[in-house]
Amino acid sequence: MIASAVRTLKNFAGGRWESSAGEPRQVTNPSTGEVIAQVPFATPAEVDKTVRAAHEAYLQWREVPVVDRVQVLYRYKALLEKHADEVARILSTENGKTLPDALMEVRRAIQMVEVACGMPTLMMGDSIENVSRGIDSQTIRQPLGVCAGITPFNFPAMVPMWMFPFAIACGNSFILKPSEKVPLTPERTAELLEEAGVPAGVYSVIHGGRETTDALMMHPLVRAVSFVGSSPVAKHVYETSAKAGKRVQALGGAKNHLVVMPDADLEKSVEAIMSSAFGAAGERCLAGSVLVPVGEVAEPLLAKLVAAANALQVGDSLAPGVGMGPLVTGEHRGKVAGYIEKGLAEGAKPLCDGRKSAGESEGFFLGPTIFDGVTPKMTIAREEIFGPVLSVIRVRTLDEAISLVNGSEFGNTTSIFTSDGKSARDYASRVECGMVGVNIGVAAPMAFFPFSGWKNSFFGDLHAHGKDAVAFYTEQKVIMTRWF
Repeated sequence: MIASAVRTLKNFAGGRWESSAGEPRQVTNPSTGEVIAQVPFATPAEVDKTVRAAHEAYLQWREVPVVDRVQVLYRYKALLEKHADEVARILSTENGKTLPDALMEVRRAIQMVEVACGMPTLMMGDSIENVSRGIDSQTIRQPLGVCAGITPFNFPAMVPMWMFPFAIACGNSFILKPSEKVPLTPERTAELLEEAGVPAGVYSVIHGGRETTDALMMHPLVRAVSFVGSSPVAKHVYETSAKAGKRVQALGGAKNHLVVMPDADLEKSVEAIMSSAFGAAGERCLAGSVLVPVGEVAEPLLAKLVAAANALQVGDSLAPGVGMGPLVTGEHRGKVAGYIEKGLAEGAKPLCDGRKSAGESEGFFLGPTIFDGVTPKMTIAREEIFGPVLSVIRVRTLDEAISLVNGSEFGNTTSIFTSDGKSARDYASRVECGMVGVNIGVAAPMAFFPFSGWKNSFFGDLHAHGKDAVAFYTEQKVIMTRWF
């Protein structure tokens, strides 16, 4: 279904909103299937023009004192606060996550801007007098140049702000290539940054697909590339960009395990597991997708969990009382449904089947699915599904649980639910994941800590946001001084 007035989006480059010569693609409302916009795919010539404008802007912006650069972000934060409900509604409409979930995402995005406002102290170097007789030494941090960000569909407000507030506060210019599935949220947040007074060319938004991404990665004036998406693409971005001499941080996929001990508080644990596994329809790289009950806790845990899953209301993301919205596209819904078929074919036992929740709607709905009797070798236990599918693997001991988690090729996040401090400490110490939660369903770090994936969940050295972001978007220079 196509809306009566569908507009075609523009690129934001050199401080101007410009039409693209590229072929437009449709953007849909996943709750209704309605076409709500068209997004053009930028041509290589348009990418080149945008990068060159960003480079010229960088040459001026790097000379602006850091205390003045962050004034733009202070104004931007105020505008984001003022328009938070509007941005969240746009986000919910094009992405499909519920409005409360979208509001929470916007709040986390604002927190990134808040931290980046502290750049005058975050960029401070070190110094020492008389490192040798009559010689002083100091370190300073300087910006890189043009930085690019390629972001996914699942967090169109927050993930770009893992990147560009830090980059521009450090004195760089930044080009965002958002997901073509959700371009409306990045467009609106760019309009607010323009209103906040960001200088022309310091921040750009250019739409497109793989050709656009490759053009950014290979451009000689792009110094750093940040990426969030699936692991195969993250690896491609890392290898291609690094080979071209870029600094790279590429965040990939995950298979996150939720371990429940016999002494866990079941009511609170089930609430956290539901949010982790089925929040945002499971379209999160921090979503819990493998539940690992230890010992005799399995039966009472699953009884409560299945009851909660069956009670979860699935529907239009903007409707009151809805607990889970649709998946982002019909194609993605089909892919996730294919994993459910695969689980059945490999012998897993469905405790609830989300395909029965699809109904007759034109939207891309799929309800919660829980599989019991899953083994570590099954496809649904190994591969990232990126949907509301939870696989249950029962183990006898905490040691077995740790071995199971450490056997995964991914290492993004994991959580343990327990009332025992020793179990929690042992798990957090021994498990091979970059982010660990204790009695927390989604162990998402705050803006001042790094998003610290391991293994095939991350390709690079310096992670997103926190102090790592400052190091990533700057070069460190050591100065030795002696005066005669």
